[in-house]
Amino acid sequence: MSQTAACDKKPCIALMGEFSAGKSTLANLLIGSQPLPVQVVASHVPPVMISFGAEDPFRVDLDGEEHPIDLSHISAAPLNDTAFIQIYSEADVLESCDLLDMPGISDPNMSPQVWQRMIARAEGVLWCSHATQAWRQSEAAVWSSLPDTLHSNSLLLLTRIDKITNEKDREKIIRRVRVEVGDQFRACLPISLLQAANEQNDYDAWLRTGAGDFAGYFKQILDDLTPNSDLRFSERSGAETATCVAAEARSEEIAQRVVPRRIGGVRAVTPRPKSD
Repeated sequence: MSQTAACDKKPCIALMGEFSAGKSTLANLLIGSQPLPVQVVASHVPPVMISFGAEDPFRVDLDGEEHPIDLSHISAAPLNDTAFIQIYSEADVLESCDLLDMPGISDPNMSPQVWQRMIARAEGVLWCSHATQAWRQSEAAVWSSLPDTLHSNSLLLLTRIDKITNEKDREKIIRRVRVEVGDQFRACLPISLLQAANEQNDYDAWLRTGAGDFAGYFKQILDDLTPNSDLRFSERSGAETATCVAAEARSEEIAQRVVPRRIGGVRAVTPRPKSD
């Protein structure tokens, strides 16, 4: 194992949901100031793994072979012979995790096998469900088919909550869904993803979108999925320890630039509050 390998392991978080539930908006909210190309977040494409870096993208076939790919023609990737497409971005959140953008589970033109063969890669899920028709039976059926081990590391996001203007109606929907899902997710959170993306310069307005609660829970999940630092230290050689201490110092430096929530690697999700 290389000196950096011991501290480079990052969790993989899948973005899932039905068509038009807000996955593309969520992906670009997480990526922040470096939004993904439109072709990447379009429908009818294989799963897309997004990792930190600046390397060229490639397609991985079902045999594990890598093939160069032009992102402007990503929709031409053969669905039946593509495990996933690997792309890179230098967004802050990707220093803490890899994101796996899954196709919409309700796409009638795509076999469920296209995303099912990749779900084993995920250690947690951010599931988007449109608030106006939240947690449909089709969503519940797919979620119940996935490993129970995902439950405690996953969030159910009730997206486009701003479309429900009556406060009592909002509360009724949130309460119903929370009862229906029980402990199948770490939390069920209402959020307006588009408003959150548009309110990066107004911290109070950003909080009102529900993005603050989401960022806090997401940070908890990433912390829980990161190996315990004390255990890692006990297993390291001297050189590995020095390397990882430096990496953790850089991570702490990133975290200190986020006030007051200190989301750390999720810095792109969290705007700075205005100074008094």
